[in-house]
Amino acid sequence: MPDTDNSIASPKIVSIANQKGGVGKTTTAINLGAALALSGKKTLIIDLDPQGNASTGLGVDARSRTITMYDVLVDKVPMVNCVVKTGVNNLYLAPSTTDLSSADVELMNDRGRILRLKRCLLNINFKALGIEYIIIDCPPSLNLLTLNALAASTSVLVPLQCEFFALEGLSQLMLTVRQVRDNINKSLVFDGIVLTMHDKRNNLSGQVEQDVRDNLGALVYDTVIPRNVRLSEAPSFGMPGIIYDKASSGSVAYRRLAAEFIRRGSKKKPSKPLELKENE
Repeated sequence: MPDTDNSIASPKIVSIANQKGGVGKTTTAINLGAALALSGKKTLIIDLDPQGNASTGLGVDARSRTITMYDVLVDKVPMVNCVVKTGVNNLYLAPSTTDLSSADVELMNDRGRILRLKRCLLNINFKALGIEYIIIDCPPSLNLLTLNALAASTSVLVPLQCEFFALEGLSQLMLTVRQVRDNINKSLVFDGIVLTMHDKRNNLSGQVEQDVRDNLGALVYDTVIPRNVRLSEAPSFGMPGIIYDKASSGSVAYRRLAAEFIRRGSKKKPSKPLELKENE
């Protein structure tokens, strides 16, 4: 774990969530986390997806994941025992494996199952450890793991691909977030929407971007993440895209996103729930 820094306040806990797969969720979690870490912000990524893609993408081989989020959530192993260093300075990881896919079933009879992750995090002195940001990579579904993430988080960041039907399913995610906020976690807010996989050569990407901005306004980040082959290649080398190819358009975009993320975080969050326009 990181060195002690008693000047750090409680960390911001951000769920990267979208129940649709293939929207750049894990790519965003890895590269936003890495960009924050490289800017000097000690960051912990919690891999809450049983696919373990964030763990693989950060170079933590499956065979070396002796203690994982399964052990933390199901067997109540202290979370500090799960966290490992990554190859990026200031960036730490709580890994997962496919074992985590059985958590829904194994926790079925636990009345407090939705609060498992929150309780685990409450038992860690993050101020002493110097962690400023915790990024939770959620699975591509609104299951128990995602609910645990939302219950433990201070905010939600939603990657939205610049493709046809981009807004499809977003209403259900917003409803879920609203229900969690009303019943479990009153401090939960939307950080915003990050447009991903934007192809400037494709007119459809521009049309989708305009549609999303018309519907969601200021909640949409100014930074747009382009479709970029270097970002896609990076996980196979076990490193974030912003490390794999620092000069690529995807790397530049994620560094800009991190700067905007920090800037937005310094402003007061709106209390009004996120809404889609009636025609959507």
